[in-house]
Amino acid sequence: MNQNAIDGLASTARKRILETAVDLFADKGYSGTSVREIVARAGVSKPVLYYYFQSKEGLFYAILEWATELQSKILNEVFENPGTMLDRFIYMYHRVYLGIQQYRSLYQMIHSIIHGPPQGAPEYDFSKYQRRMFDAAKRIYAEGLSSGEVKKVGADEVAYLVLGLIDFCLNMDNVMSERADPQRPERLLRLAFEGLKERKA
Repeated sequence: MNQNAIDGLASTARKRILETAVDLFADKGYSGTSVREIVARAGVSKPVLYYYFQSKEGLFYAILEWATELQSKILNEVFENPGTMLDRFIYMYHRVYLGIQQYRSLYQMIHSIIHGPPQGAPEYDFSKYQRRMFDAAKRIYAEGLSSGEVKKVGADEVAYLVLGLIDFCLNMDNVMSERADPQRPERLLRLAFEGLKERKA
């Protein structure tokens, strides 16, 4: 077996452990999931898990680093996306929505740790995720302001408006799936930026 094949198998095993742990942590919580369960479902041995992650805690932090990489990729795509400020905010929502659909267990795992009952998970500054989104929203607004698209207001207020709207819609769709509407945030963002005021002829 050549080195590329060996590297490919190693990468596959590591990814399988990560994805299996995410599913179990999302379903059973951190403390409710054992290393034995993870390796059994992933089809690897304990030494393989310890080789890549050293411990269950190390695996937990590797998952969160993976989440950080995914978020950074999404935000970089948003910054590279052309269009107006509103176009970019709408793209931000659609890209975040797609990411949640692609990595639903990862989203549920992080959401339940932040908002659910204590799980005995290791300490971690989850506010980093919110701060990155907040800074991204402010940057998009600042670029819209510099291009003359919008008037000058508090950048923080714009970020709260956009992210509050998106986050509420995503959470509502999660808990009230029968009323889920993936297009609602786009309509609401347009409403927020284009206004309710009737234009006079």
